[in-house]
Amino acid sequence: MDSRDIPTAGWQRVVHFTDERAGLDAIISIHDATLGPGCGGCRIYPYENFEAALEDVKNLSRGMTFKNALGGIPFGGGKAVIIADPKTDKTPELLRAFGAAVDSLGGLYYTAEDSGVTEGDMETIRSVTPYAAGVDKGGIGGNPSPFTARGVWRGVQAAARYKLGVSSLKGLHISILGVGAVGMELARLIHEEGGRLTVADVNPAAVEEARQRFGADAVSPEDAITVDADIFSPCALGGSINVDTVEKLRAKIIAGAANNQLKTPDMGVRLLERGILYAPDYVINAAGVISVGLEILDRWSEVDMTWRIDKIGDTLMEIFDRAERENRTTGEVADELALEVIARGRKAA
Repeated sequence: MDSRDIPTAGWQRVVHFTDERAGLDAIISIHDATLGPGCGGCRIYPYENFEAALEDVKNLSRGMTFKNALGGIPFGGGKAVIIADPKTDKTPELLRAFGAAVDSLGGLYYTAEDSGVTEGDMETIRSVTPYAAGVDKGGIGGNPSPFTARGVWRGVQAAARYKLGVSSLKGLHISILGVGAVGMELARLIHEEGGRLTVADVNPAAVEEARQRFGADAVSPEDAITVDADIFSPCALGGSINVDTVEKLRAKIIAGAANNQLKTPDMGVRLLERGILYAPDYVINAAGVISVGLEILDRWSEVDMTWRIDKIGDTLMEIFDRAERENRTTGEVADELALEVIARGRKAA
């Protein structure tokens, strides 16, 4: 295996790993390790070029720094991407090679599941390195997707309560972009609460499943953001709120599971100007990595996870209130709160 460090201002370490024999082309990014080792999932995706993969992993690892800080776990921000198609290129050899890459960092980065990676894949990776989590051990920890979905559901409830003054999602219309592992579970929770669903996904089978199980309406991924819904919930890849889409939004709230939902920071300003409430992505979708972190620390319990998931709504309510009082974007306020946590960690060290 070959590796090379990519000097990146503001990031602790970014490393490019290749293993031609195993078909591995991966980047591991550690943004900040003030609070502890970098922790964040591995994404397998067929990026169009190396630069796109590098930009994504940098942004994702930075988001993990803030997510872990506000999630109350002693980990910094880390993320990994493997440049490959998970449907055609993923092999045990590739996963083991990635595990060896993680292991070579000596505990600077803990990996877990993200898009394109399953719990079974994590078991393969974990056969090579102890620095991997998200594997069920007798009902403890495991696949973080259900926890992420439940946390997002609590966040959607909090946003609806704050913006719309309702006590439940019953009767509200939610447009979900992306019904993969997290989005589908979120759809189930919303459906069981009585919400009305519109869904979109690049995978027609997933859309059909949501239609059959939840009576959801279906639209194209391009049209999901234009649906006249109460809430738009991006649960696919990042960047859905961008200069081409922000003016097309018809929902009053954006609250979803995707990372880096705002393509650029100025999108937050435009949402504020339009009176659209944005639930910062790394706050609302933190439950999955919280579960992973507690699993690594051997402190996972169902009672603690339930408490932490419910607390996501409380944290968002604090952010919403402070942002409104100070006429600032919710993203700015969330970043500020996370930086305060990191500053306290730096001072304690």
